[in-house]
Amino acid sequence: MNKPDPNRVLRRLPIVVGGLGAVLLLINRLLTPELTQSQSRGDVVGVILSAVLILTGLIWQQVQPRSPDIVELIGEEGFVLAADLPETVKTELAWASHLLLTNTVTRSLVVYYQGKVLLRRGILGTKSEVVPGVILKQVLEKQKPIYLVALKIYPGRLEFDYLPENTQGVICQPIGNQGALILGANAPRSYTKQDENWIAGIADKLAVTLST
Repeated sequence: MNKPDPNRVLRRLPIVVGGLGAVLLLINRLLTPELTQSQSRGDVVGVILSAVLILTGLIWQQVQPRSPDIVELIGEEGFVLAADLPETVKTELAWASHLLLTNTVTRSLVVYYQGKVLLRRGILGTKSEVVPGVILKQVLEKQKPIYLVALKIYPGRLEFDYLPENTQGVICQPIGNQGALILGANAPRSYTKQDENWIAGIADKLAVTLST
């Protein structure tokens, strides 16, 4: 469901105040039997201020952000690293996963490399093992990312049972030719092109580290 805009009252306030001011100016003009020069100047200033307020309110309405359909992913938050990794690799994986979780809409991620799960972080799914399905196999074979913008509409979503069951969007980003970075989001169509470029850059960095 869409999240309500907490600032909707504030966004409408300039329109209400501007409209009320214009009405009061009109009433004052109608009830004034003789108009003085100073009052005319005051009326002009009042009309301008009311118009500015109304225009500001209309602009705020147009730029009102539209929230995607955000859900709370089902699962426990965790951070699991493969025990047999060198410390330098653990540090690199911890750094990369932290960046992705804090700078993109990613809420759950898995690093799969050479047939093993090296890292699970964020909201964890119930299964810890990754069995490559059609989509992940295609990513590994072609070494090109696949972005499932709304996971629930894809028949292949069943292969991502190692992510939270209500994951909304998934990116499978190849890590060289040996693995993949699998990211789950809590809202459909929420990754931007900038996010995709950022994810690709981090995956390339991981590929260098893991290959050595």
